[in-house]
Amino acid sequence: MPADTIVLGAGIIGVSAAVHLARRGKSVVLVDRRGAGEETSFGNAGLIQREGVVPYAFPQQLSLILRYALNNNIDANYHLSALPALAPFLAQYWWNSNARRHRAIAKAYAPLIEHSITEHDDLVQAAGAEHLIAKRGWMEVFRTNAVRDAEYAEAERLARDNGIHFNTMTADEVARAEPDLSNGFVGGLKWSDPWSVLDPHALTIAYLKLFESLGGRFVKGDATHLTPRVASKGWQIDTTEGRIEAEDVVVALGPWSDKITGKLGYRYPLGVKRGYHMHYGTGHGAKLNNWLMDKERGYFLAPMNNGIRLTTGAEFAFRDAPKSPVQLERAEKVARTIFPLGERLDAEPWMGSRPCTPDMMPIIGKAPRHDGLWFAFGHAHHGLTLGPITGRILAEQMTGMPTVIDALPYRPERFNA
Repeated sequence: MPADTIVLGAGIIGVSAAVHLARRGKSVVLVDRRGAGEETSFGNAGLIQREGVVPYAFPQQLSLILRYALNNNIDANYHLSALPALAPFLAQYWWNSNARRHRAIAKAYAPLIEHSITEHDDLVQAAGAEHLIAKRGWMEVFRTNAVRDAEYAEAERLARDNGIHFNTMTADEVARAEPDLSNGFVGGLKWSDPWSVLDPHALTIAYLKLFESLGGRFVKGDATHLTPRVASKGWQIDTTEGRIEAEDVVVALGPWSDKITGKLGYRYPLGVKRGYHMHYGTGHGAKLNNWLMDKERGYFLAPMNNGIRLTTGAEFAFRDAPKSPVQLERAEKVARTIFPLGERLDAEPWMGSRPCTPDMMPIIGKAPRHDGLWFAFGHAHHGLTLGPITGRILAEQMTGMPTVIDALPYRPERFNA
């Protein structure tokens, strides 16, 4: 079965790339071992984070590092047995999080974020998915004056440097915005630019249907079966619908991308931050109006179609290690003290792995040593946010067009892998 391009991975990145390639007249086959959006893209906080121009850094303050070393937090957790293997990645991550280097990385990262809303809007309109989007921004609430004031100062800087909009909120304004929230908060901050997604999985499916309406095909297959064609240039993969052959292949496999890149001789320093979520009902007729972060405790509450989704921070562990949802247990215990969460609605906690690079930026572009091989992975916490802009950049590169932004900072060869 011939095609112009095979896209490996049907998460939000792969589906977005497939849409943009199909729009440009390419015959595209999208391949995944599961259904679209059923892995990492399934379990996020549902935010398109226009305000997220500064990637999440590794703590630099000794006091913070010591606090996380106790391994009893909601926003971070680690498996002790995994630390020796993870140490090289964590060391590079820590080094890149130095204030000077982090500022330079944020400057290079910001153009991606700046196009997050406009590029999603393009696909949302084309896919008829407006019913899945809420344009209400999101809130942070603060327990202490010190954290509140520091966050206000950082928001002022982001607004000045990046054109981001926000409103500060007094304790009374927080109470009026969220009447069913406890009154233990000294203030809040409302980011007004971001969009929220009522069902992230449904949004990926909507984009998949758009892709199929453009003539694209989605088939089941194991990405590790990808091999170079022997008799001619290009690539081939065996799927449930037979062998697919194409001149180009895109690796958009998120945390599993190293299964292909490693097989082909590339050694990218790809780490994972695992995360968990659970959906809840509400008690006593309560309602949560906003996507909301309890800043000092480090968890998120999101009012989605399937219930209130509680999400955790990062767990540093082996990608395929069994679930250990201790962060979720900690977060639920605290969340119940500020909002009347009802019963759990999921049979078990969901877990996913965010693919991360030590310089906090994704890998987007042509593979250095193979013709027809393209990479799009490593988006860390912002996979949902950056899916459409990544897909557009990659499609522009693959069709020889100027890219909407300078993609040089995200080039695969920057790691000399």
